[in-house]
Amino acid sequence: MDKVSLDVGERILFFTVASHFLSNFLWLIGLGYYYWFVLLSTASVVAVLALDRILVNPKGKAVLISGCDTGFGNETSKVLHKKGYHVLAGVLFEDGPGALQLKKLGIDVFHMDVTKDISMTYVEERLKAKSTQLWAIITNAGLSTFGEVEWVPIDVHEKIFSVNVIGTVRLAKAALPLLRQCGGRVITVASMLGRFGAPSRSPYSLSKWAVEGFSECLRLEMRRWGVKVIVIEPGNFVAATALYEGDAIKRQSDYMWSNMSEQVQLDYGRDYFDRQIETMTFYSKHGNKDTGPVIGTMVDAVSHTFPQTRYQVMSLGEKVKCFVSTHLPSIVFFIYSWSTPHICR
Repeated sequence: MDKVSLDVGERILFFTVASHFLSNFLWLIGLGYYYWFVLLSTASVVAVLALDRILVNPKGKAVLISGCDTGFGNETSKVLHKKGYHVLAGVLFEDGPGALQLKKLGIDVFHMDVTKDISMTYVEERLKAKSTQLWAIITNAGLSTFGEVEWVPIDVHEKIFSVNVIGTVRLAKAALPLLRQCGGRVITVASMLGRFGAPSRSPYSLSKWAVEGFSECLRLEMRRWGVKVIVIEPGNFVAATALYEGDAIKRQSDYMWSNMSEQVQLDYGRDYFDRQIETMTFYSKHGNKDTGPVIGTMVDAVSHTFPQTRYQVMSLGEKVKCFVSTHLPSIVFFIYSWSTPHICR
């Protein structure tokens, strides 16, 4: 049997607790508690595990993924291709090593820059050639950055937003006419920073909050067409991606410092600025270094007949932080956030 994921475990726990309360109610009106608790909780566990293992038939189904040069998109393309899906991998560099890897496997690779209008001509041609329908898109292309609000130039905000948010909208709008034909699914990639804020991550965080909001609205609009909208929220996977490879942190920090006003430089001081850069460097090398959990989640979102609306690919501590931020008073989250790491993908 496959390993039970943390998300599935959460659903089992939820229905077990619900069975407890319902059994208590039945006991109050004269029915036996233990009989009903065992019956309801067992039925819930069986139902959750059974539904989690019902998969769609990949035959005749195509998946379009953006940002396949490296990382999550590249690896997910390989896995879905191996499972029998017709994969259309959007890359920024058609002659790059990532694109060449995918081409060798027989995956359809094409140039996609999500900051520009997206033409579906190539996609439609390949769908026709392979007699497939567009079943799912994964809006994986994304950028990340860091820095406190007064440090980050507006052009950096615009660049992050144009890729992470407008790029997501562009791809969804281009693909929806095809997705509506077969009741497919839109899979957006947000972040745990789309659920709560963190110091020095405002440019990235605001873009992921926007992706969350867009996905919520689109889900309601697409309900009448049978198109599912699924959000994936990775936790700290900085070390598993190429977002800060090489001297990326130094280049970004130098650009920030050189574009600050003299007053801001004076108020914050170079020592404090350098300490924050050191903190970002530390967190870029820590956290989850295995891309497997995110790749597995993307594959699940494509292939499960009954996918979840939201997948939280996080550690238990990160999930707790999301819960505290969402459901408890702000002062509780404010206190709690100081005791946990806050740098994430």
